Amino acid sequence: MSAARDEARIRTAARRVGAFVAVGATAVIAAGVGILVAVLLLTARPDDHHGGAGHPDLDGDRIVVDLDGILPWVIVLGAIGVVLLAAIAWLAARRSVRPLADALRLQRAFVADASHEMRTPLTALSARVQTLQRRHERGDPLGPTISALRTNVDVLDDVLGDMLLAAEGVATGDAGEVTAAFESAVRTVTPLAEAADVQLAVHADGTMAVRMPQTSLMRVCVALLDNAIQHAPAGSTVTLGSEAAGEAVLIRVSDEGAGVRDDDRERIFDRFARGSEAGRRRGFGLGLALVRDAAVAAGGSVAIEHTSPAGTTFLVTLPKA
Repeated sequence: MSAARDEARIRTAARRVGAFVAVGATAVIAAGVGILVAVLLLTARPDDHHGGAGHPDLDGDRIVVDLDGILPWVIVLGAIGVVLLAAIAWLAARRSVRPLADALRLQRAFVADASHEMRTPLTALSARVQTLQRRHERGDPLGPTISALRTNVDVLDDVLGDMLLAAEGVATGDAGEVTAAFESAVRTVTPLAEAADVQLAVHADGTMAVRMPQTSLMRVCVALLDNAIQHAPAGSTVTLGSEAAGEAVLIRVSDEGAGVRDDDRERIFDRFARGSEAGRRRGFGLGLALVRDAAVAAGGSVAIEHTSPAGTTFLVTLPKA
């Protein structure tokens, strides 16, 4: 969110808080004055013992107010007014800091999401660097590895740009091409799969486009593949596939891991929720939550289509572009 929009939100919040305090204080004071006037009128009595040379009766109609009867009302109303004004001040303070609390919450969420989204490409980049070092020590050709490193750097740049634009509320593209997203995602996670001794299989049902930005679609595929690799046993295969289904595109990621427990099936898509079965790397419970957020934002959904001790299949449903 830009600085101008932040300032506009703060000014709007300040006006609302000012109006709230003004209206609340006016209501409290008016109610107190009204009650006090009513008590005065109810307890007042005509003065039948006035007059005389020293005190001429100019209007012929004086009233007497019993101070002993009025004073307790004044004290009680004053105390109630102080309490009500304190409550108004407390509510106003809460309203005044709400934009700051929202900004801090969004900032924490962005930092956590960005850290998670950068983690997989950085891990792949580190693996590429190690491969480059070994090839250099052996005197092997370095060209393919350097090209792969450049690809990983480009992925990092695209992911960061996509997240910054999303934080600004700027559209990053109307449609994403499924096959291209698959290819980019597989290139990103290949070093992780090789390190885990996991094979990657891709089955794309033709060329299809979905209503999701290209980089966001690639991030979704990377997150699902990374999650599958972390839970897949060595020597197994993780499969990424797509198919058309009417006006939607179905994307599936399957592994041959131990499956998801029944009590984890729903909360596994919540932020910072982690399944009982840990993966190879320590997770923070953000990957599947980000997949869900991206799918819902595009008008789609994500769910566990199938899970058993023989493996799990995640299904992402996205509208066609």
